[in-house]
Amino acid sequence: MSTVYKIRKGLDIKLIGEAEKTIVDLKAKRFAIKPPDFTGCFPKLMVQEGDAVKAGSPLFFDKHRDNILFTSPVSGVVTDIERGAKRKLLKVIIESDGKQEAIDFGAVNVDKLDRKSIIDQLLKSGVWPFIRQRPYSVIANPEDEPKAIFISAFDTAPLAPDFDLIVHGHGDVFQAGLDVLLKLTSGKVHLNIDDKNTTSKVFLNSKNIQINRFSGSHPAGNVSVHASRIDPMNKGDVIWYMRPQEVLTIGRLFLEGRYDAERIIAVTGSEVVKPKYYKTLVGARITNMIGGNVNEGNNRYISGNVLTGQKIEKDGFVGFYDSMITVIPEGDYYEFFGWLLPGFKKFSVSGTYISWLFPNRKYRLDTNLHGGIRSYVMTGKMEKVFPFDIYPLQLIKAILVEDIDLMENLGIYEIDDEDFALCEVIDTSKTNIQEIVRKGLDLIRKEMS
Repeated sequence: MSTVYKIRKGLDIKLIGEAEKTIVDLKAKRFAIKPPDFTGCFPKLMVQEGDAVKAGSPLFFDKHRDNILFTSPVSGVVTDIERGAKRKLLKVIIESDGKQEAIDFGAVNVDKLDRKSIIDQLLKSGVWPFIRQRPYSVIANPEDEPKAIFISAFDTAPLAPDFDLIVHGHGDVFQAGLDVLLKLTSGKVHLNIDDKNTTSKVFLNSKNIQINRFSGSHPAGNVSVHASRIDPMNKGDVIWYMRPQEVLTIGRLFLEGRYDAERIIAVTGSEVVKPKYYKTLVGARITNMIGGNVNEGNNRYISGNVLTGQKIEKDGFVGFYDSMITVIPEGDYYEFFGWLLPGFKKFSVSGTYISWLFPNRKYRLDTNLHGGIRSYVMTGKMEKVFPFDIYPLQLIKAILVEDIDLMENLGIYEIDDEDFALCEVIDTSKTNIQEIVRKGLDLIRKEMS
């Protein structure tokens, strides 16, 4: 029986709009690979508008690591190359031809391959970017060997997708992906599951890896939390991590010899009329997912969850690493003396509003800050939702003054910006804490390179 790690600090934010457990095939026409999804990547284009591509055709590569390719998830034509300020590459958009022709990279038996051959196959197919590393949450360096690989098979963020449903019926493919990962490290491959809610035989029957059980509130599903309990990070340590759908992509590459970018996306949120799951490909345009299925009004469209996701347009594209779309109301209004109202329908952590008497209530929350940015106040609230042996406020301040030694001493290598999402929610100062932490991680990465 595997160990159960109980996460005693955290917070579950219960929202309206959980996806119904049905999967609908989505025939999307346009797809995009967005370089800003890849932290630390400096893209160099390999295609032009009008070029025909297949699934697995290179679109661009990282200028500083030219062996890391980013490939097309679909066959068709490159229709648009969008750039921003200073000609920064924002999107490479492909229109599908409906044929889904793919480059044949050759099906191979993993048992007969060494580590270098496996890495070469992952690199040339464009599957390598699915493997990320800690610290820094960047694409893994193929020249490193991680001390362990972590796969989080559950997500505790609000309205998060059900990975049991997503991997159902793909046991052989998932095991093939695990067999590949086992060749990439001399350490352990950790499959982390929800002690109470993970029931999938695909996960429970996985072989040759270590299964760890977790229980508790969000962020119990975060990779940093798992690593802190199982194999803590120190300066100089490297771990790799991914989600189950990415393991399936790796498995299919070696079983079938092609880049299969299939993704099941949960469309969720209070403003979605019928929240459900859609089967599509990486980088799909969300138009067909939400068309006629969203309440009228000014809405916020988010690729990812409400805590860590990225705002996109209503005709935007799913992020490379995202498995959900969330639609909530914009908070574009002001309340006159709102703090005086009883707040029956307002979410409150501190007990300011009477809604704390109803712990199981689900809320229709919007993006309103309910106040302005102000000076930091020592409230002691962050430590109640931050399940690390770290002083969060002190670390944030060390990042703000760019004190690298203090940042290291306070544990910056153990965390990621997503781990501060709850701190940002309950912060009375209304500070963009995740943005601050990301700048700190980027500074450390720059200094260490």
